[in-house]
Amino acid sequence: MSGPGAGHEFPPQEVSWLKRDVLLFANSIGCTVDELHFLYELHPNFAVFPTYSIILPFKLTDEEVTDFYARQKSNPIPGVPQFDARRVVDGQRKLTLFKPLPTTSAGKKFELRNKVVGVYDKGKPGTVLETEQSIVDKETGEVYSKTATSSFFVGQGNWGGPKGPSTVNFPPPEGKKPDAVYVVQSTKESAHLYRLNGDYNPLHATPEPGAKMGFGGVIMHGLFAWNTAAHGILKEIGGSEPQNLKEFQARFAAPVIPGDKLTTEIWRTGSLQDGFEEVRFVTKNQKGKVVLSNGRALVRVVGPKSKI
Repeated sequence: MSGPGAGHEFPPQEVSWLKRDVLLFANSIGCTVDELHFLYELHPNFAVFPTYSIILPFKLTDEEVTDFYARQKSNPIPGVPQFDARRVVDGQRKLTLFKPLPTTSAGKKFELRNKVVGVYDKGKPGTVLETEQSIVDKETGEVYSKTATSSFFVGQGNWGGPKGPSTVNFPPPEGKKPDAVYVVQSTKESAHLYRLNGDYNPLHATPEPGAKMGFGGVIMHGLFAWNTAAHGILKEIGGSEPQNLKEFQARFAAPVIPGDKLTTEIWRTGSLQDGFEEVRFVTKNQKGKVVLSNGRALVRVVGPKSKI
């Protein structure tokens, strides 16, 4: 670990959530009534959808709308330029799950621990910021999840920083049909529902920021596509059981526009790690353009049977 900002730890921040937040998240990523344990608080197996922790760095303890831009400005990184949060998009995320979150944080104290892995100057295109975010029980120190996050600050490069390492790719197998396919039809309002989880970036609500960034207007949260793909994989091959997902990652390859139809193709590899099978996937829009690449998950598979 080296270079400007690497190893810098942001101050810990408290995070909290209600059962209502858990229900909203499940609704916003497309959970359906045949998965009632994600949608009904009195279900005997009521559970948090396993990727929910990905939203907590945005939500923190808030129960009201927040100023996204103001919050981003509040955490400078020593030795690194102050980047414009109005021109940042997701690059890639990898979530590793250690323990399921309770359906409410009430009665416990959780915090977000966030540290810089590296800040990489990609020249004219922009700068990549890699961080590791952990959700931790403040009293016991027990880690519930870790997220490796890559953020891309558009057009904010050429400041003399390191170029950074090359990333590992996880392409789908060539010449094989997917073992499962999952389709999501978004609407013009999908981003407006998803943002209520706590990610209030105006880029996903009003056309002006996206127009300035060259996207032509509103784009979906990258994490909407990311989370809906996670939901599809868990539903199609993991039996919709939260304990059957161990890791999930994908790269944000292209913007998703509200109203896009997203198709996730899923391949089993047969490679096992502690009972979890490595799965590869790719998500495309209705034009066949890849919007999520580098898709990889560790899933305890309960169906369908492999076509390999």
